[in-house]
Amino acid sequence: MPTHISVPQQLLLERILTLELVRVTERAAVSSARLRGQGNEKAADQAAVDAMRRELNKLPITGTVVIGEGERDEAPMLFIGERVGINAGPEVDIAVDPLEGTTLCAKNMPGAIATMAMADGGSLLHAPDVYMEKLAIGPGYPKDVVELDASPADNVRRLAKAKGVEPGAINVLVLDRPRHSDIIQSVRSTGASVQLITDGDVAGVIHCADPENTGVDMYLGTGGAPEGVLAAAALRCIGGQMQCRLILDTEEKRERAAKMGANDPKMIYGIEDMARGDCLFAATGVTTGSLLSGVRFRKDGVIETETVVMRSITGTMRRIKAEHRQLEKFHLD
Repeated sequence: MPTHISVPQQLLLERILTLELVRVTERAAVSSARLRGQGNEKAADQAAVDAMRRELNKLPITGTVVIGEGERDEAPMLFIGERVGINAGPEVDIAVDPLEGTTLCAKNMPGAIATMAMADGGSLLHAPDVYMEKLAIGPGYPKDVVELDASPADNVRRLAKAKGVEPGAINVLVLDRPRHSDIIQSVRSTGASVQLITDGDVAGVIHCADPENTGVDMYLGTGGAPEGVLAAAALRCIGGQMQCRLILDTEEKRERAAKMGANDPKMIYGIEDMARGDCLFAATGVTTGSLLSGVRFRKDGVIETETVVMRSITGTMRRIKAEHRQLEKFHLD
């Protein structure tokens, strides 16, 4: 008689969901990739949203979108508060950015990705669609070796000391925006280098987690709060430190944040303030960048994708290269 090993249903379901998450971002990436280089950001974004919603609604979950494409129910996207899944299975929070880097996709530039995170219900920060100050570094450093309220130059020196190198050996990733001119100047004053990116700060933060391969030691600057939560979920899986603060510089923003439970405009959020419990994170390349290869449409009809999927409870990061042969037949793209 064969020996049967009993696997707890919840554990089995979580393993299944890890792979299903990949399917969700793959479909979003393929759909938006069909519009690469056509100059239509809205169409590419909508294609990714539609594909992601379609796949999410096939999952055995009772899901709530807490980070989405709009805060109001009338948003034609995956709006905050939208219920997804088949309404059977675990209660989970969903954070999505169906197409991070809409401009990158529209211009067929490197680094556009389709990304999402899933976590236990009630464990992801409900962040309003406002700007957020962000500071992130990779794993292996003492807690609070860098601090959000320290100057960029001080943080470079602190990180260099902890790493055992001169400040000139530190590379800081920053979004190329006029608002970051002071940050760039402060970093460069130490002799450290600044690497500028045009878009994509979720991928930018993830780069900090693997400095040996990416060459990125730190991420600094302001960007979207929803993207900050997604990035925190990724770092929760693979290690690193992150400190963030919502920029609530108007009464309207403060009221909006308070309705979502963010009552302290001065609060500094760490990774576990933004993503607690067991988290799953997946990202699929739309255009080829330093993190992932983009979707490739082969002449024989096969579609190639590359996805990174992570899980916090195991600290596992998998890279999945897939060949899709029947996307058209089953209308899954």
